[in-house]
Order: sequence, then C-alpha cells, then structure tokens
Amino acid sequence: MGCVALVMSTAPAFADFPCDELWAERNAVYADAGYCFKTTKAIKAFGNAGCKYDEMADVPLSPRDRKKVAEIQAQERANRCPR
Repeated sequence: MGCVALVMSTAPAFADFPCDELWAERNAVYADAGYCFKTTKAIKAFGNAGCKYDEMADVPLSPRDRKKVAEIQAQERANRCPR
C-alpha cells in the first residue's frame, strides 16, 4: 500500500479569491443566517425571501462563521477591495 502525504498550506484560505468572489463568500454566510440585504446587488444575488434580521449585528453567527467572515474581510482589505 502507498502512503499519502498531507501538506498543510500556510496561505490564507481566501488568498487567491478576487474581490467579487470574496464579496459573494462573505455575503453567503449572512444570507444563510437570515440577513435582509439592502443593496440591489446583494438582493439580486441572494434575495430576501425568509430573511429575519435587518441589522448585520443582529445576525446570529456561529464562532466558525464569525471566523470565516473575519478571514474574508481581512483578505478583502489585503486585496484593497471596494467597500
């Protein structure tokens, strides 16, 4: 039997994502949690059917989702993505 080597990457999880993909990944987390989007772009992408939270601060995210959002936001800053 052969052996399989596991290689751990030290690169950030979202380092290769362009700004539009980072935006979509971050907002998908909020959409899944019930955020009611306000911008036309986000409403077109995710809709607001079944949304429950008008304020982002009120959206209940798990620690894992909060970490994912923070990592994405850090990469958006590093990429100088528009806000």
